[in-house]
Amino acid sequence: MNKRQDKINSILVRSTNWIGDAVMTTPALRAIRESFPDARVTILANGLVAPLFAVHDAVDDVIVYDRKGAHAGFGGKIRLARELSSRKFDLAILLQNAIDAALIAWLARIPRRMGYRTDGRGLLLTHGVSVSEDIRRLHHVEYYLNMLGRFGVTTGDKSLNLCTASGEDLALAELLAGHGVGKGDFLLGINPGASYGAAKRWYPERFAAVADRLAQRWGARVVVTGGPGEADIAADIAAAMTSPCLVMAGKTSVRELMALIKRCDFFVTNDSGPMHIAAAFGVPLVAVFGPTDHTTTSPWCDTAAIIRRDTDCAPCLLRECPTDHRCMTAVTVEDVVETAEELRKTLEYRTQAQSERSR
Repeated sequence: MNKRQDKINSILVRSTNWIGDAVMTTPALRAIRESFPDARVTILANGLVAPLFAVHDAVDDVIVYDRKGAHAGFGGKIRLARELSSRKFDLAILLQNAIDAALIAWLARIPRRMGYRTDGRGLLLTHGVSVSEDIRRLHHVEYYLNMLGRFGVTTGDKSLNLCTASGEDLALAELLAGHGVGKGDFLLGINPGASYGAAKRWYPERFAAVADRLAQRWGARVVVTGGPGEADIAADIAAAMTSPCLVMAGKTSVRELMALIKRCDFFVTNDSGPMHIAAAFGVPLVAVFGPTDHTTTSPWCDTAAIIRRDTDCAPCLLRECPTDHRCMTAVTVEDVVETAEELRKTLEYRTQAQSERSR
């Protein structure tokens, strides 16, 4: 795309539909912002993902795609397309792969429509990229950047990026203080959920055992995070623990969850959206991987360690395990505790070495 010939004043970015995937698009958003510094960038996202970008350096505006309400059915798509058309976007960048994203951009008469030629939508795109097997094997961060790069939309900084407002951080600090967690307390986050499906979830009793051991060794306070669907799992973890535990699963909005994870000093998690949020904030983390492909969705940061066991059926990418869940049962409490200890020591050594070099 020749940006000198094709003046772009307003860009619509169709976000992905899952929190983790959306976090992994943030380097792509930086590339868009850097390539079109004078353009207004608007995100179109579902109600789950939209709050991620309510405060973000690369985003000027957010439109919620309400597929179960105002934008339900084909009539809802027409209604949304009319709204988008009224905003006179010059370019639509479709990070979501579905034909629905391209159809809405086409109905909205956005003149330039950029994305992968997936889901049979190639004819609806003006700037399309075919997906080879090599592209499918890319880490999701590289996958989104690869498509943009074909049209000269690039960045030299591929790190994840999320933002919270100072007021959100202050409110979170006050909330924790109300539960006896002070500013200087070491906060260990435990994230036992994974909204994609039960196959991605390690076991509550093992999370409880890890939390107890690390809390005792590190003098940490423990907080269990998660959405409403993980409240029962979080309660089971708290009941199995001997150390004090603050259960916040199901009690936070997406924005509050972001501030809470940002406050954590260490995070133990399944492969999940909160895992990617922690990676974006540079929170040291240990992630347990089972049925998912770590080569495409591992935490995109240098403060993480993953634990996975080679089995004959993983990665299967299934939501529910049809057999004995061996990819997860093979991961022990000792595996996670030892990995966490090693990672913390490595990061402390790195920080010390950097401090000495800067003197």
